[in-house]
Amino acid sequence: GYSVDAAQSPPTFGFLLDIDGVLVRGHRVIPAALEAFRRLVNAHGQLRVPVVFVTNAGNILQHSKAQELSALLGFKVEPDQVILSHSPMKLFSQYHNKRMLVSGQGPVVENARVLGFENVVTVDELRMAFPVLDMVDLQRRPKTTPLLRNDFPAIEGVLLLGEPVRWETSLQLIIDVLLSNGNPGTGLATAPYPHLPVLASNMDLLWMAEAKMPRFGHGTFLLCLETIYQKLTGKELKYEGLMGKPSVLTYQYAEDLIQQQAERRGWAAPIQKLYAVGDNPMSDVYGANLFHKYLQMAKHGGAEERGASGFWKQRPSATQSCASILVCTGVYNPKGPEPTRPTQEAEAAPFHGHRDFSFSPGLMEASHIVNDVNEAVQLVFHKEGWAL
Repeated sequence: GYSVDAAQSPPTFGFLLDIDGVLVRGHRVIPAALEAFRRLVNAHGQLRVPVVFVTNAGNILQHSKAQELSALLGFKVEPDQVILSHSPMKLFSQYHNKRMLVSGQGPVVENARVLGFENVVTVDELRMAFPVLDMVDLQRRPKTTPLLRNDFPAIEGVLLLGEPVRWETSLQLIIDVLLSNGNPGTGLATAPYPHLPVLASNMDLLWMAEAKMPRFGHGTFLLCLETIYQKLTGKELKYEGLMGKPSVLTYQYAEDLIQQQAERRGWAAPIQKLYAVGDNPMSDVYGANLFHKYLQMAKHGGAEERGASGFWKQRPSATQSCASILVCTGVYNPKGPEPTRPTQEAEAAPFHGHRDFSFSPGLMEASHIVNDVNEAVQLVFHKEGWAL
């Protein structure tokens, strides 16, 4: 007999799947994710529809994340199916040859290089070059007065790839670089403004690991940096580019990968609908809805707007819509007060979004709320008239 797939016309829809809180919690796979992939994969171990994994994680290499997912989900995930929070930085080529201070943890230098940045200085290298800067930890203060370096080339920009480990050191040194215009050994009478270009990825305030309560994300680190800068200078820290979900740039990037995946598989029909599954109303739902709004504007020729994401490039696209599906296995807790329900309780819910993404309650309202990713896949198959 012939397979289900032979009877199935090529897909005209694809999935953007968040990872933490949707497929995994910490290092544990969520059982519903295994169920979901049983539906998504055919008898030959191939996906029946295009899928990309859109995560706000960034302290890891793309191929390592793909390997990690393959091991957890039990099918081969390709590196080009994984979008990390900083992947769209590849598009910011005007900074690729600049000398950039890079902050984060894990393989930061290698990550920066993959993104196109050839000339990076890590926070640790800066700390070693200027030992008198890192003063919070008594244990690490220099015991003798070190010689001042004057052979250290000026830093031309700051690259924030994800949350670092020693926040006090990173916060201090990044501020030093901004206030000294890239020459932290010197010191200026007045801080330059506008300051050096800052590119940042992942603005999630919180994320869900194994613990019952959410953990600090890179958005919490950015909040500290912005607040300190504002307090010291009286001016606002500005980003040249801010990416990861909910930035439109990230969704444009994901959309391209989905279309390429479909073409590689020889699926002739263009992918018209995207379904974004996530657990965080502020990044996943807001981002998908913002992208949907962008697609609608582009259809009517009005997408010349430029957001905090850097640039929204006007371009033709087959994608018609992007629906947001919220699951209850991560950050979102249906029992807690949440800002998408117009009740007294919800109005008290604090805004967890980034400073530069203004609070639009409508954009935090998911198209669908389901228990888990398996239910999300069933819902989409049902909507698209596919056999379960």
